[in-house]
Amino acid sequence: MKLVIIEPLGVEEDKLMEIAHKTLPDSVEIVSYQNRVTDTESLIKRGCDADVIMVVNLPLNAEVIKGCKNLKMLAVAFTGIDHIAMETCNEQGITVCNCAGYSNAAVSDLVFGLLISLYRNIISCNEVVRKEGTKDGLVGFELEGKKFGVIGTGAIGSRVANIAQAFGCEVYAYSRTVKDLTGVQYVSLEDLLSVCDIISLHVPLNDDTKALINADNIALMKPEAVLINTARGPVVDSEALAEALNNGKIAGAAVDVFENEPPISKEHPLLHAKNLIATPHAAFATKEALVKRAIIDFDNVKYWMEGNPRNVMN
Repeated sequence: MKLVIIEPLGVEEDKLMEIAHKTLPDSVEIVSYQNRVTDTESLIKRGCDADVIMVVNLPLNAEVIKGCKNLKMLAVAFTGIDHIAMETCNEQGITVCNCAGYSNAAVSDLVFGLLISLYRNIISCNEVVRKEGTKDGLVGFELEGKKFGVIGTGAIGSRVANIAQAFGCEVYAYSRTVKDLTGVQYVSLEDLLSVCDIISLHVPLNDDTKALINADNIALMKPEAVLINTARGPVVDSEALAEALNNGKIAGAAVDVFENEPPISKEHPLLHAKNLIATPHAAFATKEALVKRAIIDFDNVKYWMEGNPRNVMN
């Protein structure tokens, strides 16, 4: 069996091969590419004779999937699969497995890093002190006592809710599935948007969540509210959010995700919005999380080979 790692997994090659050889039988031939290509022809060339392809967030369209004639499994080293031509995979009988759970701690950490940066003006403070300035005009806010809204209480959303309580926040949640989370009050989306000082998004991207945070829903938010998006870019209407920030309808926002993967155009409306912090889809990217992800991905291949696939998405 041939396994092709079609793009870098973010783990040093020696460490990656150590994980691979510890998990998979010696009979598996492994080819690992250490650079990223995006054109269809190159991707097909890399994967044309692979039984299994490992991929992170590189888009694999229908032509690529069909061009990889031996492909039987896609081991996606990512939580979301909206970059994969799933309809074609289903038509071709290709098993697709994801790596849920590897970045729970990493994403949750960044939520509060972004939030505290907004609340305490950390970026502006860093800039002004280097210009011999003072804290004048940069007095911030405390998390304690704030109403914290979590939209989507999967593994990451639930963890964020727990951390928010540790900061002394009053936590509200809106989710498709209601869980028994201590100290968390489930409410309607409209009530959450209207009541909360802080709103953090943790939903997958699908037909129900695309543009969930649109102009109408942003209009429900308080003028002092801030929005954190570490979920998926299209969950938020970027133009509506930029307009709300520039007109003072809400106080601030932090986004780690956009409509497409970075690099993001300099002309993107959010990059010209007031009181916005942007990061280049880095929430999942810690040394620890990337190793966890590689372990899960190779485990997915092992279980699939044994006829007991896990984390199947189709």
